[in-house]
Amino acid sequence: MLLAIAPLLAQLRPGDPGSVGISRAALDRVNDLLESEVRHGLGAASILIARRGTIVLHKGFGRLSPEAGAPLVEPDSVYIVASITKPVTATALMMLVERGKVSLSDPVSTYLPEFTGGERSKVRVLDLLAHTSGLPDMLPENTELRRAHAPLSEFVKRSYTTPLLFTPGTAFRYQSMGILLAAEIVARISGMPLREFERKEIFEPLGMRHSALGLGGMRIADTVQVQDSGEASWNSNSEYWRNMGHPWGGMHTTTLDLSILLQTFLNGGGYSGKRILSPLGVKAMTRNQNAHLNAPWGLGWALGRSTAWNEFGDLVSPSTFGHAGASGTVEWADPETQLLCVILTNRPLSVDGGRFLRLVSNAVAASVETEARQ
Repeated sequence: MLLAIAPLLAQLRPGDPGSVGISRAALDRVNDLLESEVRHGLGAASILIARRGTIVLHKGFGRLSPEAGAPLVEPDSVYIVASITKPVTATALMMLVERGKVSLSDPVSTYLPEFTGGERSKVRVLDLLAHTSGLPDMLPENTELRRAHAPLSEFVKRSYTTPLLFTPGTAFRYQSMGILLAAEIVARISGMPLREFERKEIFEPLGMRHSALGLGGMRIADTVQVQDSGEASWNSNSEYWRNMGHPWGGMHTTTLDLSILLQTFLNGGGYSGKRILSPLGVKAMTRNQNAHLNAPWGLGWALGRSTAWNEFGDLVSPSTFGHAGASGTVEWADPETQLLCVILTNRPLSVDGGRFLRLVSNAVAASVETEARQ
């Protein structure tokens, strides 16, 4: 019994790297990589590395914005983390699965009757989380809607009728609109907006004090500004986009809060005495759901060294789970080494294809020197 409940008590705390088998020299190399990149044009970065509940590096680099005199970035400055939002949305839905409110095997139309016609009846709830629904990543009219400051409800409405790209379940294609419909199921079944559900059921219980879907009352000026060259009225730093609460990319958070979420999954669904998922729910979310398609993905989580998502680097184990975000962010946790890493930057992945995040992730993974002392 003690062994069964002990993981729930695990909590992240700063400690000595050597006590958990982490090389100090390797951590210095990680630090140097980030410092050098900031000197050469990366505006902002924050990182947290932990092993077996011990935080071994937690630091911020750069400034919140390019404006003269902008505040320095802190280890826990707030970033908009783009698609790292997706596994949080998936977690909310899985909580309803565990409560007997939703079945992953059900057609989406069971919960969203507007989603009908053609092959939509073949789309299961599971397909929304495993990126096998046939829905597009972005709607064809995405730019038009953002330019018009369309509400989230309009994106939902268009997703009901947008053409499917393939027969559901027969292929993998990364799709934000599937995650949007997963969020709509949460809202319908729980009777509250997703941002409110996540606040009450995930962020507050786990102590994720600086996390919100949308701004959650935060000021944009107090967060890290994305190096976004899009139209000012709807780019990643606009009031519209920051506070929309889009469930595929609108979460604001910090390195510590994301590390708490990762540690919760490493713990089997609990953190510091609070449980949000069962061990079986965690196992389902971090197990490859697409083995038949040779496209490793869990329920909301990217897995291992998947060719579809490789910002985790080249050295992590196949059981690694995590996610990256287009705003220049990545989080991952490796159950084999009990190592977790969160790297948040403000340079979009499109600038270098995520190469810098992969390089840092490699240096982080290589910091594991010995087995940690129990």
